[in-house]
Amino acid sequence: MIPLDIFADPVCPWCLIGKVELDRALESRPSHPFRIAWHPFRLNPQMPPGGMDRIEYLRTKLGDRAEQASRAVAQRAASLGLTLNPSPREPDTTDAHRLMHWAGLEGAQTRVMSGLLRAHWQEARDIGDPDELGRIAGAAGMDADLVARLLAGASDRDEVAAREQHARQRGITSVPTFIVADRHAVSGAQPAELWQQVIDELTKAPSN
Repeated sequence: MIPLDIFADPVCPWCLIGKVELDRALESRPSHPFRIAWHPFRLNPQMPPGGMDRIEYLRTKLGDRAEQASRAVAQRAASLGLTLNPSPREPDTTDAHRLMHWAGLEGAQTRVMSGLLRAHWQEARDIGDPDELGRIAGAAGMDADLVARLLAGASDRDEVAAREQHARQRGITSVPTFIVADRHAVSGAQPAELWQQVIDELTKAPSN
């Protein structure tokens, strides 16, 4: 198997779009060679623990570009058949990344990331809320009660922060970023066709 390491934040719209494109490529190539692992990278590491109003956040971060950026996201999502209904709260995703860390120990990362992205971008749910995170964990086959107890404490906060810092030290500055085979970086929400080409190249039988 070939490692495909994905650095992502569930509040990043291009992470949602990039995952949908990748999923479609993987579905079309069921014998793909990838072993997928998700890694933490917060877009907003200084976000207050309680998050903030989404409109206020967009105006603060993007200013006059907020409407144009939102329109570009909505158009790309619509081209994939996705209807966006984002959460009115822009959350601190530290706890979401802690959940993803624990999901990695149970082989549930992709299911949990799917749940986080769907909750934030399509179901208008606050993924900074521990109760919502517990429900997402349970729907992905994890022990929701155990997750609730872990979220109530500080378990693995330092681990998530250290992993994020390591990613930044490696030169990762945006999400989604995909690292193929520990060597090749692919940034942004790439179309399914590109991933199909990558898979075909990786699985092509060597010539004699």
